[in-house]
Amino acid sequence: MAINARITGTGHCVPSRVVTNHDLARLMNTSDEWIQQRSGISARRHVDDGIAPSDIGVEAALKAIEAAGLKPNDIDLLLVTTLSSEHTFPGTAAFIQRKLNIGTIPAFDLRAQCSGFLYGLSVAKAFVNSCQYKRVLLVSVEVQSRALDFSDRGRDTAVLFGDGAGAVVVEPSLDVERGIMSVLLHSEGEHAERLWVEYPSLAKSPHVSPEIVAEGGVHPKMDGKFVFKHAVTRLPEVIQETLASLSLTTPDIDWWLFHQANLRINEHVAGLMNIPMEKCPFNIDRYGNCSSASIPILLDEMVRRGDIKKGQLIGLAAFGSGFTWGGAVLRW
Repeated sequence: MAINARITGTGHCVPSRVVTNHDLARLMNTSDEWIQQRSGISARRHVDDGIAPSDIGVEAALKAIEAAGLKPNDIDLLLVTTLSSEHTFPGTAAFIQRKLNIGTIPAFDLRAQCSGFLYGLSVAKAFVNSCQYKRVLLVSVEVQSRALDFSDRGRDTAVLFGDGAGAVVVEPSLDVERGIMSVLLHSEGEHAERLWVEYPSLAKSPHVSPEIVAEGGVHPKMDGKFVFKHAVTRLPEVIQETLASLSLTTPDIDWWLFHQANLRINEHVAGLMNIPMEKCPFNIDRYGNCSSASIPILLDEMVRRGDIKKGQLIGLAAFGSGFTWGGAVLRW
């Protein structure tokens, strides 16, 4: 009997503290107009003191578990995607597992940066389709605000990122017409240094020092033009590849959920693919770039609003540091 992996529950959590472009303009030489013109962002959420990545990850997870009609102890595999790990080790999954009190099930982190949710979805699909695990909890969580440089030196990246978590439960379905139809992934390590955090680094000695911190080596660095160019090249490629794998065309897709890195990237990609922007919902204006959490946050918002209906086709696409990128199609 054929089994297909399907998302049965979604959830998300964003911190309550809103940080506007005007707030950032008090800290660095920038403006609301400058940020919005280049990214489409007007605000983002930052965690308060005392809140850990696992805290917002757990809240998103509990919502997804409830939406699936399950309890935490029903989960038999926990997978976490993040580029902002709670500690160097162990992985953030260990802390989420403890706070959920879900026993000794396997729990591990997967690092694929802004493409993390799609990489995680591919792993969850493989585990479920192979019948190794029946109920996979995939949590994508990012707390980036604590690692940003809120000075003129870091303004190009500090204005972009926000904190948040999204989660889904993936289970088997006997309805082969519904579920995660395809996930295709790529990476290109040649450009790893174009978007990265150099330190702490175990490739170097010392792996970190007061001098390195003072010089900004522990903050994100990005070659913005280079990243933009590659994103608007790779995203259309993987969208076409994913559609072709299912003998679909762009008009067949009801909704396109792109990674919320930069609204200008998404507008450019939609234009290249002749996708109407009304099919490309976004929340980057309110949340900024929540990296691996951006797609599941947007997905949960749409599901809870009732925008996504049973039987609709949902296209997903993401591009991020590594470089990593991927595409997916779901039938809801």
